[in-house]
Amino acid sequence: MGQTAVPAPATDWKKLAQALRAIVGDRVVWRAEDLRVYECDGLTGYRQPPPLAVFPRTTAEVAAILKLCHQQQIPFVTRGSGTGLSGGALPLDHALLIVTALMKQILHIDLGQQRVVVQPGVINNWVTQAVAGAGFYYAPDPSSQSICSIGGNVAENSGGVHCLKYGVTTNHVLGLKLVLSDGETVEVGGMVAEMPGYDLTGVFVGSEGTLGIATEITLRLLKTPEAVRVLLADFASVAAAGAAVAAITEAGIVPAGME
Repeated sequence: MGQTAVPAPATDWKKLAQALRAIVGDRVVWRAEDLRVYECDGLTGYRQPPPLAVFPRTTAEVAAILKLCHQQQIPFVTRGSGTGLSGGALPLDHALLIVTALMKQILHIDLGQQRVVVQPGVINNWVTQAVAGAGFYYAPDPSSQSICSIGGNVAENSGGVHCLKYGVTTNHVLGLKLVLSDGETVEVGGMVAEMPGYDLTGVFVGSEGTLGIATEITLRLLKTPEAVRVLLADFASVAAAGAAVAAITEAGIVPAGME
C-alpha cells in the first residue's frame, strides 16, 4: 500500500519572525503593507504577497535561516532584485521569502587569473564597473544589467546580447558557495575553468532556486576588446534581416552581439 503524505504543521509566522530576528536583527519584514513590494517579480500578471520576508547579509545567516526552515518544515522562496520576467521570484502564501539584496559585496578580485568573487546581491553591471579601469569586463549582459543581481542571473541562467559570442551565465560561473535546503554549506567548482568530477556548478546554474541558495559566486572576467564598432543596417522585411544574419554567421563572422 502507498504511504499517505503527512501535511506540514501550520506555521506560526509571528513566532518565526521572532526566531529570525534572533539571527538577522531587524532585517525582517512582516507588515502587510511592506510585503506588497515583494508580491511579484517583473512578471506582474501573477501576484502573491509573502507572509514574511527576511534579509540576510552573510553565508552564516543564510545557513541559520535555512536550518530553521528545515527544522520547522517551512518552505522558502529566494528573491534577488526581482527583475526577472518568468515568475522565478514569485512568493507563495505559505513560504518564507529570503531576499538576498543586501548581500552586495564584491569579495575578491584576481585580475591575474581573471576571476572575481561576489555575493549574490551584487548588481550585474557593478562587476564590469569594478574592473573596467584595469581593462576587463563581465560578459553576460541581460537587458536589465543595471538593476538585476548576479544571484538572480545564476538562478535563471540569464543571457543577453553578448551570449551570441560569449555564452550565457553558466559559461562564466566557475565556482559557488551554496547553502542547501537543510542549512548545510558546500562549495562546488573553483577558481579554474575545468574541475575534476561532476559539473555540479553547471547543475546549479539555471536551477531557479530549487537546489539551494548561492551566497558566493566566482565569475570569469574577459579582457576588454581593443576596439568596438556598432553597425546599423536597414532592411525592407524581416525575412531580409534574417537572411543577413544567416549570411554573417555562415561566413564565420561571430559578432559580439546581433539583434
